[in-house]
Amino acid sequence: MKKQVVILTLLALVLAVTCSAQMGGDKSQRPSPPASASCDLGGGKTIKTDYSSPRLRGRKMIGEHEPYGKVWRTGANEATTFVTNADLIVGGAKVPAGNYTIFTIPNPDKWTLVISKGTGEWGTEYPGAEKDLARVDMKVSTLPSPVENFTIAYDKTASGCTLRMDWDTTRAAVEISAK
Repeated sequence: MKKQVVILTLLALVLAVTCSAQMGGDKSQRPSPPASASCDLGGGKTIKTDYSSPRLRGRKMIGEHEPYGKVWRTGANEATTFVTNADLIVGGAKVPAGNYTIFTIPNPDKWTLVISKGTGEWGTEYPGAEKDLARVDMKVSTLPSPVENFTIAYDKTASGCTLRMDWDTTRAAVEISAK
């Protein structure tokens, strides 16, 4: 009997250590590893977005696993951040310098970017419309070939940058400029 108790105790200890290492360990080893994108608007004005990049792995994500018309956490794991040290115009909406969380509402013909004043929540916890700073339309286009890894990037433009999100054969994009 004592031998069984010792074995069970050791197994529980090994399980606890393994789970602890996975929860707080190397985030780059996650199935949806961390990624980052940034835009230099000039004059010391910047935007930075931190997110986790899920993989398709043979799934149809947007429109099936993540249904059209519902708020999506726009990535995986922790909430996707949007941090700027400058006042911005994002798709026509005024966004003051600060820290935000971004979500999206995907649809086949357009996506909506949701810039939320709520921060610090886990990615799946949309804090609700009362925390929205702005909702702006994103242009949707079809990519020539599928993108396996969900990707957020900024492309430099003459007036600022374009925030784009690519996944599978979809690109959603919105223009951003310094105010």
